[in-house]
Amino acid sequence: MKIVFMGTPDFARCALKKILNAGHEVVLVVTQPDKPKGRSGKLQVSDVKALALEKNLPVFQPDKIRSEESVAFLKNVVADIYVVAAFGQILSQEILDMPRLGCVNIHASLLPEYRGAAPIQQAIIDGKEVSGVTIMQMAAGMDTGDILLQRQIPISEDETGGGLFDKLSDLGGDLIVEALPMLERGEITPVPQDEKRATKCGKLSKDMGRIDFTKSAPSIRNLVRGLNPWPSAFTHLNGKTIKIWNCSVISENDIRAMGADIQNAAPGTIVAVTRNSFAVATGEGFLDVTEVQLEGKKRMDVKTFLLGNRLSVGMILGN
Repeated sequence: MKIVFMGTPDFARCALKKILNAGHEVVLVVTQPDKPKGRSGKLQVSDVKALALEKNLPVFQPDKIRSEESVAFLKNVVADIYVVAAFGQILSQEILDMPRLGCVNIHASLLPEYRGAAPIQQAIIDGKEVSGVTIMQMAAGMDTGDILLQRQIPISEDETGGGLFDKLSDLGGDLIVEALPMLERGEITPVPQDEKRATKCGKLSKDMGRIDFTKSAPSIRNLVRGLNPWPSAFTHLNGKTIKIWNCSVISENDIRAMGADIQNAAPGTIVAVTRNSFAVATGEGFLDVTEVQLEGKKRMDVKTFLLGNRLSVGMILGN
């Protein structure tokens, strides 16, 4: 099949690579414009563009995919189907109608759950036990099109946003390669989404990582897992930002075994400090923190952190 591929980050790169390995002809790669990075302001190409250049594929980087110039450019490209994966711009109906098999999207959730920009992380934050990938026939709405193929995978107890991202990237590549010949042969019956089950999720932001210790221990742990590696969960200690990279829910019995006095401990209060961890009270339950990163320092386990930093029972995180 002749394919126009639209995508930008690493999630999309995996799908493009598998499409090429399956022997399909990618006639054009559409990705976001190069962006300045860091203090130097040096332009950085997207993960998808890097692969396209490596494979000598033509690349188109419009500022606005819906502009008249972009639409005119795409009209001159002959393709059977457009495959879209985390492209980062919304396609117009005119573009959606261009290829004979339409446009299909690789979305990292079990639609209609988690329409939007950060479904992978949100599933972990919400404590979901399964996630998955949906191949969807694109429509004018945000992730509202008919479901073509769908596959789910379990979310393990200690899964992070980064780990699930990698698994769903791989699954998305496999699923689109499975779907393409089936679409060519007309073997897939589109299934409309159930609007009553639809949920949405927004973009990730750094402020999402601010820990509210009045929430329950399990929900805070899910936040820590879901926002690892970016934007990460954080709080404050003695006026400095401290990121929490790893923690677990700990029972009252285990807390008492540490010799902690947990009577009337306010959320965010450190109630126990051991050689390898420290325990914090929350609005419901307790967290045992084992990996942190103090502002201006490297990520480290709590045992190493305590060699150069003083923590004591009664200190309050969040100040």
